[in-house]
Amino acid sequence: MLKRLTIENYALIDALHVEWDEHLNIITGETGAGKSILLGALGLLLGAKNETQATKDIDKNCVVEGTFNIKGLGLEQLFEDNDLDYDDEIVVRRIITPAGKSRSFVGDLPVTLATLKELGSHLVDIHSQHQNLVLASEEFRIAALDTLAGNAALIEEYRRHLATLTTLRAEYRTMCAAMETARSDEEWLRYTVEELRAAKLKPNEQAETEAALHVVESADRIGEALTTLRNTLDAEEVGALVMLARSERELAALGEHYAEGAELASRLRSVVAELKDISATAEQQAERIDADPEKLQKLSDRLNTIYSLEMKHRVESYDDLLSKAQAFEARLATIDNSDTALKEMASRIAEAEQRCRVVADSLTAARRGVAPMLEEHITSTLAMLGMEEARFVVEITPADSFTPMGMDSVAYMFCATATAKMAAVERIASGGELSRIMLAIKSILAEKRALPTVIFDEIDTGVSGRIADAMGAIIARLAASMQVIDITHLPQVASKPGAHFVVYKSDGRTNIRRLAKAERVDEIAKMLSGSEITDAARKQAVNLLR
Repeated sequence: MLKRLTIENYALIDALHVEWDEHLNIITGETGAGKSILLGALGLLLGAKNETQATKDIDKNCVVEGTFNIKGLGLEQLFEDNDLDYDDEIVVRRIITPAGKSRSFVGDLPVTLATLKELGSHLVDIHSQHQNLVLASEEFRIAALDTLAGNAALIEEYRRHLATLTTLRAEYRTMCAAMETARSDEEWLRYTVEELRAAKLKPNEQAETEAALHVVESADRIGEALTTLRNTLDAEEVGALVMLARSERELAALGEHYAEGAELASRLRSVVAELKDISATAEQQAERIDADPEKLQKLSDRLNTIYSLEMKHRVESYDDLLSKAQAFEARLATIDNSDTALKEMASRIAEAEQRCRVVADSLTAARRGVAPMLEEHITSTLAMLGMEEARFVVEITPADSFTPMGMDSVAYMFCATATAKMAAVERIASGGELSRIMLAIKSILAEKRALPTVIFDEIDTGVSGRIADAMGAIIARLAASMQVIDITHLPQVASKPGAHFVVYKSDGRTNIRRLAKAERVDEIAKMLSGSEITDAARKQAVNLLR
């Protein structure tokens, strides 16, 4: 329920503050007084985009603030999901700077415009004249049935399954496109894979082959170096090993009386042992190193093969070549396994379609179950509104495919007289008839959705007299169980019991005030007779108010 509304520096409004009644609130005023401005400010508070210059004074912020009682509306989870502090009474504030930038707050916490809009949808339902056109929207027609049937959980489940199905279908299309592209290159790809397989590339092979080739190419120099080393170590009489062994023996003999000599002898034994090992290794290496032309050619050919493949596939390193070979193998495997993969994906899609269809069938059954109730309610309401012969039928037919709302096509069929041919309501109904039908729909939906506040913006357009009085009675009946704000030009509606506000201009600025009981008589009399209030009009106003 909207308890208070404060507007500052918006369009033609300097500042106004309204305390609302918890049931029926009537708003009247001359054309151009600013009733639409009031609704525009409320729309901003509920998350509407700021599509016009909101600020009247370009040096000040535009501020719209509303206090709402949300006790019992079940919004605790919404607040938790958006990290907001829940309270039974909340203050919602929207600020528009002179530069057009928007800031929104719930309590003292800033929120995004999307969050504000989501919250606003749970607080107020605004029905304006142009909303009669929503009858042309199949989404609205289906949503009305879903509201009556309480299909929220089913709709959520269906949309989860539909999202999965949509994703799978997109993946299937991508797979098919990839398969088509791959198959167009299949011949080249098979040749390339066979060529790389024939090369039998191994990890680190290029570096190892290059190192081996360098050794073979340098075999003579290496052999000479090893021979020189062995001669230096093992030459008779003058070899390093012979001379060091001799020194080691002499120092060891002196060790009895010369302790340092014994230590040096021990160290020399270690050196001699290491040098002997070096000599043996050099001998072994010398035997292995050989300037083998055949081996040289074999290593050169192998490297040429590797270098040629790297150039052919435009890679910067041997590792990149291995990676590319693996990628080619994977692409070829995809082609070879494509039929199996596509069959598996098709099976998954069929399963997802079945899940969607099961829930869609449940939605259809639920909608068909409440359609007679909607037909009866609208027909009886239209009869109250002077259309005793009107007929209203909900047609539910299977849709050609899955839609965001299920697998139903829903039409509202209507005729105003018993002899007229039925047709889609949006095609055949006049403006006044649309207003009455929308009031009937809104009245039943408002009760089912338990909205705390419903705003009717001249929903009574196109009706008058007894019908206007009946429309006012329906609005008043709604207000008995919920808050209703009704903007009207009809005295029959304005006279219903409730709080009566008048919107007026003063010095070119829009204002609003609540009327006292006596003032209501003059306001309704003015609506009956025009700017000059007659005694007859005043008398009729008194009768209406009674």
